[in-house]
Amino acid sequence: MATIFSHALVAVSLGKVYSGTRSPTSRFWMLSIACSILPDLDVVGLALGVPYGSFWGHRGFSHSLLFACVVGIIIGSPGLGGGRKSVTARSFLCIYYAIVTASHGVLDALTNGGLGVAFFSPFDTTRYFFGWRPLEVSPIGAAFFSRRGLGVLASEAIWLGAPCLLILIATRLYQRRRRSSSPG
Repeated sequence: MATIFSHALVAVSLGKVYSGTRSPTSRFWMLSIACSILPDLDVVGLALGVPYGSFWGHRGFSHSLLFACVVGIIIGSPGLGGGRKSVTARSFLCIYYAIVTASHGVLDALTNGGLGVAFFSPFDTTRYFFGWRPLEVSPIGAAFFSRRGLGVLASEAIWLGAPCLLILIATRLYQRRRRSSSPG
């Protein structure tokens, strides 16, 4: 799996693109980051004896696109992150949170370890990887704070940090250009 730091960085990058010139609330950022790491709650199952490759195992249903859509709908609902926005605004927010949640599985499918990601669960529990897998798989638990863990962070800095930084810079430049060209 990718580290929680990379999942959060991708969420922040997507959030900056989504929010545009608006200044999102801290609640928006907390929910974005929570959605990006939520699928990894399935690692608790490992400690409880849930087999890695099972439906509820690591990178199983909680990493699926259906799970991401359900999370997006729940988090974007009026009672949580959607607030009192119009139906259209809440719909876009639901889609945004679904994309942020789905980004978790996408990053995990770019790693070089594990059994793959069950993107289409529960309809198809086959685990998938992408053909190109540049990310070092992150060690789970205390092993994260090891030489290998530092190597994973270095790999993510190159393959995720740099593109996210470019996205953030491009978004900022686009926002400045829009502000300077808008009347008033």
